[in-house]
Amino acid sequence: MSEDRAAVVTGASSGIGAATVRALAGAGFRVIGGARREDRLREVCEAVGASWARLDVTDPGSVSAFVHGLDECAIIVNNAGGALGFEPVSDADDEQWLSMYQSNVLGLMRMTRAVLPLLERGGKGHIVDVGSIAGFEVYPSGAGYTAAKHAARAVTRTLRLELLGRPVRVTEVNPGLVETEFSTVRFAGDATRAAQVYAGMTPLTAADVADCILWAVTRPPHVNVDEIVVRPRDQASATLVHREF
Repeated sequence: MSEDRAAVVTGASSGIGAATVRALAGAGFRVIGGARREDRLREVCEAVGASWARLDVTDPGSVSAFVHGLDECAIIVNNAGGALGFEPVSDADDEQWLSMYQSNVLGLMRMTRAVLPLLERGGKGHIVDVGSIAGFEVYPSGAGYTAAKHAARAVTRTLRLELLGRPVRVTEVNPGLVETEFSTVRFAGDATRAAQVYAGMTPLTAADVADCILWAVTRPPHVNVDEIVVRPRDQASATLVHREF
């Protein structure tokens, strides 16, 4: 299904964001990717003919400059975010918690607020927030990230109520285990520890999640896919995973 509409993807330099850029561009959308790592962002976007601009969703000035450069926006995929650290609440790091709230919650709010006039102007706007099963489940040593994703989920669900009757759809996509840079970043570059998260099972790929996003945004305009929860077959919950060794 070809769509000549503008789609913005945040956190587009790697992982789910990069896969979403490829999926949307492949379907005919005019994609604009945003991320902090300009070299990787350029590589991802130029390979599929997408536009790009530097974007740091934790910086209001960066958000303003990015959106000011848009002539239109029919779809916003709020993907920027991530986890930092894996400590119990008793050893919580204030800066890590603040950073996660900035990127996962305030960043989502800033981008949505900034592009909402463009979404409404086109008459067929769509907000897609990439959440996580951490937005409705918890697990030991994950309070900082799960708290941020619970908050992001609350923002998304509130938007669905506030935008009722206006020409903007709202979708939340909540993946389980996806093998990207997520765990490597969370564990401060410890690749061995990150690999253990996916050991003995087959996790989702970034392309699997991007496929869900593409499906949601290509439904007829009167169809709102409120929520997609997607997990690997080997994962039943945040803490229950089947592994074979």
